[in-house]
Amino acid sequence: MCAQKFLLVHARHHISTNTSSSASIMPLLPYLLLILLLLSVPFFLSLFGKKNPPLPGPKKLPIIGNLHQLGAHPHDSLRRLAAAHGPVIFLRLGSVPAVVVSSAEALREIFTRGHDLALSGRPALHAAGRLSYGGVNVSFAPYGEYWRQARRVCVLELLSLRRVQSFMHVREQEVALLLQTIISSASLVPVNLSELLHALTNKIMVRVAFGEKFATGDYSRSGGRFGGVFERTQNNLGALFVADYFPRLGWVDALRGLRGRLEKNFQELDEFYEEVIEEHLGGHWPDPEHEDLVHVLLRLNKDSAPGSAFSSRDHIKGILTDMFIAGTDTSSATLSWTMTQLMKNPSKMKKLQQELREIIGNKGKVEEADLHRLTYLKLVIKEVLRLHPPAPLLVPRETIEKCTIKGYEVPLNTRVLINAKAIGLDPNSWENPNEFRPERFIDNDVDFRGQDFSLVPFGVGRRSCPGISFALVVVELALANLLYCFDWEFPFGVKKEDLDLEEAVGLTIHRKNPLYLVAKPIYVT
Repeated sequence: MCAQKFLLVHARHHISTNTSSSASIMPLLPYLLLILLLLSVPFFLSLFGKKNPPLPGPKKLPIIGNLHQLGAHPHDSLRRLAAAHGPVIFLRLGSVPAVVVSSAEALREIFTRGHDLALSGRPALHAAGRLSYGGVNVSFAPYGEYWRQARRVCVLELLSLRRVQSFMHVREQEVALLLQTIISSASLVPVNLSELLHALTNKIMVRVAFGEKFATGDYSRSGGRFGGVFERTQNNLGALFVADYFPRLGWVDALRGLRGRLEKNFQELDEFYEEVIEEHLGGHWPDPEHEDLVHVLLRLNKDSAPGSAFSSRDHIKGILTDMFIAGTDTSSATLSWTMTQLMKNPSKMKKLQQELREIIGNKGKVEEADLHRLTYLKLVIKEVLRLHPPAPLLVPRETIEKCTIKGYEVPLNTRVLINAKAIGLDPNSWENPNEFRPERFIDNDVDFRGQDFSLVPFGVGRRSCPGISFALVVVELALANLLYCFDWEFPFGVKKEDLDLEEAVGLTIHRKNPLYLVAKPIYVT
């Protein structure tokens, strides 16, 4: 009975308290309802409001998506798809969502509306990750503080104007040796110019990066224990790994032998780097003006805090791979395509040789100090880079946050391909885009260093190539001397119409067939 009375009293007190609280809340209800309504607006808009349309693109097949449409030369296939579906298209590459940008207008919108940051990531590609020591170089590192630090130090220490100029003697000596090699070939016998140009850029980069010892003998390109190691590295970087498009099917790469080949390549590359580093640590340390790139990286390593850029040997090795791959293949490909286009357009060849021989006179060779006066030479190279960008799809990007491009929403973790070849051939930017006409740049100050969106052979924005000057001076010096010192002819029975423009398949786009030409000496010292 006492318990029942207690419960009755407690219940009445509880009801009384709640009634009092409810009465005090009643005046606030209109405001609470208003707040609730305002908070609900975004939700209802997301349900019923107008959404960004899906990106246009070709139809996809089950499982493989659009992989079958890439073909042997993806940049050409993607250019045709862009012509049919628009300058920004969506593809499904296996299980990977991808966006392809193929016009200067679309690229301009991306980088003038603050989307550069959103597109600054790099996809985790199997070969690139392994050969860059887990992405610790500048090309393949994920966007973040490490990448910013590594790029900044590379620009200031490895790729500065002072550093580039410090290797002038190497470039001039190697170009002189190239000329002597051509002269020593039997008269009227065609020379494999493609091979000679690749050997030239390789030799320059070996001396610049590793020093004199590693440019000859056991370490040379043509033979020895480490002969061809960088060619195999380039081949692996350009190989098609199933895991890059179907992450769960990486075992297929193992069955195909790709993983084993990649691991063998990595081990021989690492062995070479270890030998280079040990040789530098045990040898005489030069003054700063005569350091090679390994000396510079070891000095940076010594001064680095743990965990920062260059703080371990792997960081040094990753940067060396970056420098070597970017510094050899792109230059030799550009030189080979330039000679090809000049042979197919003899009036342009004659005009350039006239400029060279008038400005250089009877000096016998072109020196780096002369290059700034060679206006038409620079126009020719710019036109070749428009028609033949060394890496037509650049280095793939990946979105690190969602963004909107030309009204289309691009989700997080979408692979982004910028088709530099399509942009260079865009008729909305270039008159008669397939024509080789260096004169188009006389009254057109478009530059290829990432500031103009209609010419982007080395990329654009914060992830553009920082080593343009390093590679360009090699191209200018070699080309100037080849055309100043020699007149060039086709082998007997070959006409300019027979000279093809077929492209090889690979990381960098070279000629498919070697360029054989006959050199007739004019000025030789």
